[in-house]
Amino acid sequence: MTPQDASLKCAEVCGLAPVVPVLVVNDVAHARPLAEALVAGGLPALEVTLRTPVALDVIREMAQVEGGVVGAGTLLTPEDVKNAVAAGAKFGVSPGATDTLLDACEAADLPLLAGTSTASDVMRLLERGYTVAKFFPAEANGGAPALKAIGAPLPQMKFCPTGGVSLKNANDYLSLSNTLCVGGSWVAPAGLVEKGDWKAIEELAREAAALPR
Repeated sequence: MTPQDASLKCAEVCGLAPVVPVLVVNDVAHARPLAEALVAGGLPALEVTLRTPVALDVIREMAQVEGGVVGAGTLLTPEDVKNAVAAGAKFGVSPGATDTLLDACEAADLPLLAGTSTASDVMRLLERGYTVAKFFPAEANGGAPALKAIGAPLPQMKFCPTGGVSLKNANDYLSLSNTLCVGGSWVAPAGLVEKGDWKAIEELAREAAALPR
């Protein structure tokens, strides 16, 4: 997969809804009902972070939910990429970008939202052919004002800001011309997931899906 094709695919994923849920799931039993609730609420693109021992099993379960497009987050190594693809991930997300990781994703035909935090990061990806990236950690790196400032000299790159994004500040990002969507964990808070309150999560998803962009 070329960087250009990967960017087109990532743009499609980002275009599905204003918010991509960022999910840390500790129990495989929660995977399917959680995905069903989020998809029913209007958030079909789901990022499952590889931060728990069961994350790959969670991706396998969520990949079977109709209407969902499941991706693997926190990709760090070629082994992560290989395992994510085998589990059924349709896209990948990483906190940063290395040539090794980009090579692995391109070889595996896995579209990657590579993490950026500086203009140099963005220029490096643009040089390679990428036009869609993740801005991370968004709030710690200056938030929406910083992303707007980066967009002035580098309008070619479009972003999914993640990290500290919430319902309260999501519109600050979504109103920017270089933002396609945002990533956030607020739509699936740990307390509701542990209780299995899927109806409440569906309502949070519906609220997020209605955000303007």
